[in-house]
Amino acid sequence: MQQPAPARAPLVWRDMDQAALDDAYDQAVYAPNRDHVLARLGAASESARKRLKPQRAAYGPSEHEGLDIYRAAGTGKAPAPINVFVHGGGWQVSSAADTAFTAEPIVGAGAHAVLIDFITVNQAGGDLFPLYRQVSRALAWVWRNAESFGGDRNRLYVSAHSSGSHLAACALARGWREENLPPDFCKGAMLTGGMYDLEPVRLSKRSRYVKFTDAMEQDLSPQRHLNDIITPLILGYGTCETPEFQRQTRDFFTALRARGKPAELIVAEHYNHFELFENFANPYGIIGRTRLRQMRLA
Repeated sequence: MQQPAPARAPLVWRDMDQAALDDAYDQAVYAPNRDHVLARLGAASESARKRLKPQRAAYGPSEHEGLDIYRAAGTGKAPAPINVFVHGGGWQVSSAADTAFTAEPIVGAGAHAVLIDFITVNQAGGDLFPLYRQVSRALAWVWRNAESFGGDRNRLYVSAHSSGSHLAACALARGWREENLPPDFCKGAMLTGGMYDLEPVRLSKRSRYVKFTDAMEQDLSPQRHLNDIITPLILGYGTCETPEFQRQTRDFFTALRARGKPAELIVAEHYNHFELFENFANPYGIIGRTRLRQMRLA
C-alpha cells in the first residue's frame, strides 16, 4: 500500500515555510566559513587601528553615540572627501572598532573614513527606532562638523553592510529630513547585503529579539519611502548569500529604477555574506573598487 505523502508545512512567506524563512534570514546557514572570515576581519581591524590611530568624537550625549575618524593620508590643506561606514551585525553585534579594516582603502586613496557606533537592538529593548535615529544623527554630525577634521561636506558618501545597509537606507529615506539636512547632503551611497522591507523579516526568527510593530515595519522599510530617497545608490549582493537577502536587494533596485531614481546593481559572483564584507578592504575587488569609483577616487 502506498504511503501518503508527508504533510507540507504551511507557507509563511511566498514559497517558504517557517523553517525555510528562518534560514533565509540567518546568513550563517549559507556561510559555513563565517567564523573564519570574522576572525580574519577582527585581526585586520585590530591591526588597522594600531597603524591608523583614529580620532574619537561624540555625535550625541549617550555613551553609545561616538564615531572613529580615520584621517586621509597624504592630503594637504584642501578638504578631503568623506566616507561614513555603517556596520552590520544583525542589529545585535559589531562596532566601529570591529570594522576598522574598512577604513584603510579609503584613507590610502586620500579620503577620510568615519566609522560610527550606535546602540544595539538588545540594548534598545527590541526597538529599531533608536538605532535608526542614532545613525541619522551621526550622519548629520559628520556633515555639520566636516571642517573640524579636514573633511569636505560637499563630498560626503556613505557605505554599509548587512543590517547597517538597512539602517543607512532608512537614514537616507527619512532621517535626512528629520535631521534638517539638505536633500543632496550625501553624494552617493553603496549598500551591500541589506534588507529594505521588514515584512518578511518580521515573520522570521529575528522577531525573537526585535519587537516589530506595524509602525516599525512601515516607517523603517526604505522600499516603502522611495520618493524620499534622493541619494544615488549602488546596491550589491553576493550570489552565495541567502535567497532572501539577494531578493531584497534586487527588489529594492527594481523599485528605485521604476521611480526614476539613480541606482546601480552589483552582483558579486560566488561571494557569501561575510566574504562580501571582507571585500571592502580590497581596492581591486568588486566591492572595494566600486566604493572608490563612486567617490571618484583612484
